[in-house]
Amino acid sequence: MSGLSADDGSALLLTLALATLVTVVLLLVGTPIAWWLARSRSRWRAPVGALVTLPLVLPPTVLGFYLLVALGPDGPLGRLTQALGLGLLSFHFSGLVLGSVIYSLPFVVQPIRNAFTAMGERPLEVAACLRATPLDAFIHVALPLARPGLLVAAVLGFAHTLGEFGVVLMVGGNIPGATRVLSMQIYNHVEALEYAQAHWLAGGLLVFSFLTLLTLYRLDLARGATARLF
Repeated sequence: MSGLSADDGSALLLTLALATLVTVVLLLVGTPIAWWLARSRSRWRAPVGALVTLPLVLPPTVLGFYLLVALGPDGPLGRLTQALGLGLLSFHFSGLVLGSVIYSLPFVVQPIRNAFTAMGERPLEVAACLRATPLDAFIHVALPLARPGLLVAAVLGFAHTLGEFGVVLMVGGNIPGATRVLSMQIYNHVEALEYAQAHWLAGGLLVFSFLTLLTLYRLDLARGATARLF
């Protein structure tokens, strides 16, 4: 048997939905964090920066385990979501979104932070001389100048979410149609010795990842943002 099965298609659609939603959330959350890290002189900048970057070096299963504990019925986040009438987020699509946002956060924050840092002080000083408020300067000056970093961040966040395994396994499990993403479906095929089906999915992710990086480098964006990330 070759090609994509119905389960493969379901996992693909779920993964694309997850990656798209996570990318949007990451840009909304990561941009102000990156701005603060690039501009702040607070003593908390180093600890916050280390905390944001922690998923880069932390094993995904460790991050997923502590998220699972926190989202459980006795965990702080679990008690909060239950009090709000949201139920438990673990083993649910919402839990996958939360875990993916935390896991992919450094891949989005770092390129945007580098773009804000490379912008320098001069554009903001000019905006201030023209009586622009800090918010106006951020929206109409900083964000347009940081557009290449934002693009790199969006592409990296999306691509990184597509291939997650450890975090989604711990937080979401392997529920068909609910939390079974492509990485889990590949694992299932390999476990069942269905190597042909696994090749279709794994090969697709491999080609997508290569083309993503190739496009970034050809656009000359990766040299200024992604290279410093790794």
